[in-house]
Amino acid sequence: MEYTEIERKFLVKSEFRHLATAEYKICQGYLASDPQRTVRVRIKGDKGYLTIKGASTDDGLSRFEWEKEIAVNEAEMLMKLCLPGAIEKTRYIVPFGGLTFEVDVFGGENEGLTMAEVEIDRPDRPVQLPDWIGQEVTGDKRYYNSYLSQRPFSKWGK
Repeated sequence: MEYTEIERKFLVKSEFRHLATAEYKICQGYLASDPQRTVRVRIKGDKGYLTIKGASTDDGLSRFEWEKEIAVNEAEMLMKLCLPGAIEKTRYIVPFGGLTFEVDVFGGENEGLTMAEVEIDRPDRPVQLPDWIGQEVTGDKRYYNSYLSQRPFSKWGK
C-alpha cells in the first residue's frame, strides 16, 4: 500500500488500557535508518510487515509510507539483518472522538515511554483529545521509532 501518512504523536500521562479494544505485541527492526528514508521490518502478533517511510515534512505531520504484509517467517529472517536496537512494544487500539488512537507501551531499553499516535486525513483536521493524552511530540524526532532504536529512551538522561 502506498500513501502519505498524516499523524500526530503525544505522550500519554495516565491510564488508558481499560478503553482499549485490541492489543498486539510488536517487535520491529530497521534495515536502513537515515533522515531521508527508513526501511522497517515488523512482527505484529502473527503477521509480518515490510515498511518504507520517506522523510517527514518540516512540521513532522506527514511523510510517504509504503507497507506490505509478508509472511511472519520472512519477517523473522529479515530481523536477523536489521541494525542493532530492535523496538519492543505493546500496542493498544483506543477509539476516541471518531478516531483511532494507537497507544504504544515500550519495553526493553525504551521501558518507561508510552506514546499515542492518531492518523488523520488532512493536516488541519481538528482532533479531540482524551484526558489521558499529555504533551504533543509531533515533529520531535527523538520520538521516532527509528531514533529510539539507536538512542533508547532509558539513556536520554545519561
